[in-house]
Amino acid sequence: MPTQFRTSRRSFVASTALMALAPFALPDFAQAYDELSTGALNVDANGIALKGFDPVSYFLPSGPVAGKAEFFAKHGGATYQFSSLINRDTFTANPAKYTPAYGGFCAMGVALEQKLDVNPQLWRIVDGKLYLNVHKEAQTRWLEDVKGNLAKADKNWPHLKDKAPKAL
Repeated sequence: MPTQFRTSRRSFVASTALMALAPFALPDFAQAYDELSTGALNVDANGIALKGFDPVSYFLPSGPVAGKAEFFAKHGGATYQFSSLINRDTFTANPAKYTPAYGGFCAMGVALEQKLDVNPQLWRIVDGKLYLNVHKEAQTRWLEDVKGNLAKADKNWPHLKDKAPKAL
């Protein structure tokens, strides 16, 4: 077999394999995920939740925006960043309203008994609570049966929350 054909075939096989895995790739900002952590919160190595996104912004008409390091609040072992002092003060007045469900792990993942990282731009507010997903495919599946998936996730979360993602 000519060398040129073997090289082309290898390239084709490699690119096909990469395309098959593409839906499972995480965005660059999601690389701080720690698969060995037994913590119930999805935070980076510095304890930052939501990849630095402002939790209050999810509840505003404009949708999620990145927070700024100078506007922060600590709650429940995580540091949340905010885009403004107003949002920080809104959060500190009622943090339970703005913290994400399942410690900020993927809602669909928890329904499937997994602790998966999230893309903070894939979200939904359901009954006043913030839910996040790891990628579009997970979010699509979660949205197909929100009520059923929430029931599964609510049942699974108590025995998942203190386990390392890699152990699941």
